[in-house]
Amino acid sequence: MRVTGTLISYFFYCHRRLWLHANDIKLEDNSEDVSMGVLIEETTYSQRSDKYKQIELGPVKIDFFDWQNKIIHEVKKSSKFHETHIWQIKYYIYIMENAGIGGVTGMLEYPTERKKENVFLSQPDRICIDELKNKITQIIQSEKCPPVLNSHRCKNCAYSDFCYAKE
Repeated sequence: MRVTGTLISYFFYCHRRLWLHANDIKLEDNSEDVSMGVLIEETTYSQRSDKYKQIELGPVKIDFFDWQNKIIHEVKKSSKFHETHIWQIKYYIYIMENAGIGGVTGMLEYPTERKKENVFLSQPDRICIDELKNKITQIIQSEKCPPVLNSHRCKNCAYSDFCYAKE
């Protein structure tokens, strides 16, 4: 299994969600939160399609990449899962470096909060990403789905009905 940016994100969010998604149980298409995030991304920066390009590189799909300045732009609905977003961009930078594209940085954007943040990849981050990839692979390859998180964040998760269905 190739580790995608989504799987990196889900590692920080919920190991159960990570396992389910990686094992082809994908419920995000029915999620209001996901739909709202897509709408914000598509409508906030509509002029970007001319200037920045979407690229697929190995296991990742980067929505907005500025080739001239080598900046990955990642648009998110809210900063509620800030750490998750940071690591997703760092992973994109890592993938680009491994493909021979150096000097890449990231820009994390929260248009509804009017916030932007530069993201950089350090040597300790590279080591951490190698470890994350190994941990994610172990979770995905496990025959047993991780337990329900039972967190306040489960309430708005696309997998909530699945996780809390009575057998």
